[in-house]
Amino acid sequence: MPPRILIIDDEPSVRFGIRDFLESTGYEVDEADSVQRGREALRTGRPDVAIVDYRLPDGNALDLLREGQENGAAAVPLIILTAHGSIDLAVQAVKEGAEHFLTKPLELPTLAVILNRVIEQQRSRQNELARRSRASREEVNPFAGTSPALRTLEDQALRVAAASSPVLIRGETGTGKGVLARWLHLHSPRALEPFVDLNCATLSRDFLETELFGHERGAFTGAVTAKTGLLEVAHRGTLFLDEIGDMDLEVQPKLLKVLEEKRFRRMGDVRDRRVDVRLLVATHHDLGALVHDRKFRQDLYFRISTVPLMVPALRERREDIPGLARELLDHCAADVGRRHLSLAADAVAALCDYSWPGNIRELRNVLERAVLLTDAAVLTEPDLRFDMASPAPVLSDTRLTLVALEQRYITEVLREEQGHVERSAVRLGIPRSSLYQKIKRYGIAAAKDQGGPRTEA
Repeated sequence: MPPRILIIDDEPSVRFGIRDFLESTGYEVDEADSVQRGREALRTGRPDVAIVDYRLPDGNALDLLREGQENGAAAVPLIILTAHGSIDLAVQAVKEGAEHFLTKPLELPTLAVILNRVIEQQRSRQNELARRSRASREEVNPFAGTSPALRTLEDQALRVAAASSPVLIRGETGTGKGVLARWLHLHSPRALEPFVDLNCATLSRDFLETELFGHERGAFTGAVTAKTGLLEVAHRGTLFLDEIGDMDLEVQPKLLKVLEEKRFRRMGDVRDRRVDVRLLVATHHDLGALVHDRKFRQDLYFRISTVPLMVPALRERREDIPGLARELLDHCAADVGRRHLSLAADAVAALCDYSWPGNIRELRNVLERAVLLTDAAVLTEPDLRFDMASPAPVLSDTRLTLVALEQRYITEVLREEQGHVERSAVRLGIPRSSLYQKIKRYGIAAAKDQGGPRTEA
């Protein structure tokens, strides 16, 4: 859609000359000949830029400028024209918020250059406002709640935010480890520098290595150009490695070298490159058990676990669920243009009684599904539709270890889903690849033709 320009000038010849020129270069043009008509055109026509003569029969350009600011109008940029130019008037106009000040007779090529620049600046501002608005809607405060576990986490996070030490964020899938990592970055001295994140569980060794360290041209078949790695992109900022427990063993010593020596080599290069990054890592695995099983390097584990933070599961802080649910409901409703949605008492009770194996991520999914599929302004228990993820079975034997509880729960869910791994992964709130790993680790057979899962002796 071509940019729309509004010309406000009481001289028809001036309007015609500018309009003829702008339309020949691809702009859409509207006209007005007074402050009053210009005010109406600004409100209804939604121009990208307005070109306004300073002196008009019923006022001047600064009147429109001030009105727009007072009304909070999505600030249409104004370029002011005058046949009586003076430095004082130009300074006043710019101070009042005008984008530019030009004198008549107007040089049309100069106007075209200025228009292009103003439109680009305006679009950049609008994109930034949209980005901030979207981020504010999507961001969930990592400490939203009053539970003791959350207050402990907040206190620990405040203590370590300003440090440069690596931080190990532990917690179940969907608890908000990534949200906490971004919060730590935004509350650190590196807040104005890049925040770069990478999920180690989704990449093979070769892809992970080239993503982290980059490569030189010709480093391997298909490397037709050099690639900058994320370590370089994050220089002076923060690198967040999610699911570090799934990082390939061959890549781990190279990451350790970065932590200890602050240097690395691109694939296919012989030169060391220096880098200054703060490392934040997260995992839902028990890294100590992985070290014991020789699936994670002990030296790297000690290096990244200097400052451990544990994000509590949602079922461990049920008193936070009502407030968190209302906050997420507002976000979900805003995303689809709905307002004033609320939760009935039975809906709040159902949310608090549910076990939330997928934690905050699952809570958002349930609420988002309810917003999309329900027209009512007040959501009730039947609107929540927990059909996609059933509650966890009650496991009352407190003598079991967490590992044993997890094994029993996974076995139970697989049995109920008749060994269907994909459906079971949805219920458990974890990726299918993670469920396969747990099935293998615990020796659970989950093939459908076996009549359900069984634990091998």
